[in-house]
Amino acid sequence: MWATLRWAHSDLRAHRGEALFLVLATAGIVVSLLLATALFGYATNPWQRVFTQAHGAHVWIHTSPTADERELARLDGVESVAGPYPTASTTLVSRGTRAAVELRVTPERPTVGNPLVTAGRWLDPGTPDGVVLESHLARALLAAPGDRLTLPGTARTVTVLGVADSAEPRYSPGEQPGLVWALPSAVPHPTGQVIGLRLTNPEDTVYILLRAAAELGPGTIGEISTWKQARAEAQGDNRLLGQVLGLFGLGALIAAGLAVHGAIATRIRGHLRDISVLKAIGFTPAQVVRVFLFQHIVYALLGAVGAAALTQALGSRIPGRLGDAVGVWQGLPGHTLALFAIPAGAVLFIGATTGLAAWRAGRVPPVPVPRPAVARGGRLSGVARRALGVRLPPALVLGWHTAFTRRVRSLATIVRLALPLLLMVVAMSAWTTIDRAQSRPERIGLPAALSVHTDPGLDEHDARALLARDPQVAAVYPSVEVAALVANQTATIALRGLGTRQDPYPYTLAEGRLPRGSEEAVAGQGLLDLTHTRVGDWVRMTVGDQPQILHIVGRSIEPENAGRVISTSLDTLRENDPRLTPSVYQLRLRPGADPHTVAARLTGAGHGQLEVHAVTNPAEGLSPLRSVVVGLIGVLALIGIVELLTAIGGMVRESERDLLALKAIGLSPRQITAITVTATGCTALAAVLVGTTLGAPLARWLIDAQGRSSGIGSGIAQNPPPLLLALFGTAAVLGATALAALPAARAARRRLADTLTAVA
Repeated sequence: MWATLRWAHSDLRAHRGEALFLVLATAGIVVSLLLATALFGYATNPWQRVFTQAHGAHVWIHTSPTADERELARLDGVESVAGPYPTASTTLVSRGTRAAVELRVTPERPTVGNPLVTAGRWLDPGTPDGVVLESHLARALLAAPGDRLTLPGTARTVTVLGVADSAEPRYSPGEQPGLVWALPSAVPHPTGQVIGLRLTNPEDTVYILLRAAAELGPGTIGEISTWKQARAEAQGDNRLLGQVLGLFGLGALIAAGLAVHGAIATRIRGHLRDISVLKAIGFTPAQVVRVFLFQHIVYALLGAVGAAALTQALGSRIPGRLGDAVGVWQGLPGHTLALFAIPAGAVLFIGATTGLAAWRAGRVPPVPVPRPAVARGGRLSGVARRALGVRLPPALVLGWHTAFTRRVRSLATIVRLALPLLLMVVAMSAWTTIDRAQSRPERIGLPAALSVHTDPGLDEHDARALLARDPQVAAVYPSVEVAALVANQTATIALRGLGTRQDPYPYTLAEGRLPRGSEEAVAGQGLLDLTHTRVGDWVRMTVGDQPQILHIVGRSIEPENAGRVISTSLDTLRENDPRLTPSVYQLRLRPGADPHTVAARLTGAGHGQLEVHAVTNPAEGLSPLRSVVVGLIGVLALIGIVELLTAIGGMVRESERDLLALKAIGLSPRQITAITVTATGCTALAAVLVGTTLGAPLARWLIDAQGRSSGIGSGIAQNPPPLLLALFGTAAVLGATALAALPAARAARRRLADTLTAVA
């Protein structure tokens, strides 16, 4: 045991830098995996907690007031029914902020879908105009219990009695109206009703919806929301951040395992004589294996334990969403198990890769095998000899020959070094995609910078003239959005009429072409997946009791409503319903215009008839990913440095026998140093070429796959500019050669006696 410890201590003193980088790389990997777990828990648990405590409904069906809901309670698979609750759509104003809302008549406290009051109190018959706001709506309106909200166009006001959490789809400006619970006295003229169904098996949602549509009859269902949609909206960007961290954490763990495997294999080749001596004095093969296994498990254990302790102690203090996620995760039931399981899994993985390499050390014979006079593949190739013949610098030719003389070993080194470089290219592609989406939102389907809601008293011609008068408004597109049901009436989609045929809306297309004729439309990826259609197909939907059939001629990038959007011109929708009038106007601004300045100017010019909002860019929610990318690149750089140190050490040790010959033919120590530096540079250059060549298409595939799964669709991925990739590759090669310069110079200046001992 003491002999094992002495050997490990001696090896640690000889490779301090490599050991430090291994510890730091392991710590970075474990931190990435722990943060990914925290983000997954943070994304899923709050909604699940509210759903469970509220005894939430799995399906909410908006119907006409005359729909008979009694048959729904008798459907197989329906555990209980909430409602029906009469509803009315309106707008609430608080402190100059407007929000579209759904007033829901709730005379008694619900048993299914029971709102969880977080501030104030529930509805009270003693306050007939009292309401309870859903928490996201309350934050948007800056409203609190005791505030009075106005209904524009009327003299009515309502009093906020409380704020409550709900597991239903949350308020989103321009997409989802906010939920307001009220007494019958506050909703004198309901226009519809809503019914909630709690299911015995949540996975039977589609089947139950088909049965419900058959029972209620055609034309009665207006809108449908399910628990899966609500959960996906609640998870939002947190789940994406968790996926990114988890993916890169696992990739870095594999890269670290390969780097450790390569380091041990290289060290074994350099210590064959020492291992033989250990066996000659009585070490068993198992003891030799344990020497290497013990060392690297200790390194991994130090990094993993340090990462777990750091995350536990300081994780909640990280600014922004990551810190919030860690704080919530630390209070979840599975937190302690994950805090131990993830570091343990990382240590076991590194231990397994270490064991595979250390097993070779146990097979080294106790009597050293004489080295061949000429190493396999060590002769100069014809190309190298011709290069020397044309008087190319010997250091350049011999360095290139050293880098690629042993093909299998050289290929393994290049692959191990290319993996972290490949992951860095993927990380830079994620950064570039986010940056382009923020700086050029039209590339992700957001050509309009402002969205303007008008009062019903302002007609279309006057509204367009008022908006177009602003000098910084480049174009005004009238629009209308209605909820539509797909053919089987199991899901709600957004049907939009944008622009006119004379002034078409500038869609961002990934496939197909723009709609030009009647009944032509473009659809988002989410709608194509939902309806199992593709570009070129016809799709049928229902708006109220009116059927609408459209020809999909293109696929647009749709960042809203999970891509469940089909868009056509306003003229096409008016052919089916001539009474349609635009309720919203999308404004495209001139280059350099500030949206907030223009919004303030238009609000003043509208004299209370215009409600102007800046269009929300979903890429803004991914800003925390930038710091994540920087941290991941740092971890991958540490792994790359470990692999470089291994490759440099192997080149230096294997070239020791050539020092006498190189000096004998007249090469100076500087030229001998240049051979090792050139060999390292060639290896790094090959790894950079492999990493960038494979990393760029892999990044596009991964980002587009994420876009397809989220409903936005493929076509949003952006690779880093060629200049940035060139600078990245140049920095990697120059860094590798700089790292090799010092050990190569020391080896070239070794004493003659040391060289003779090394090759003996």
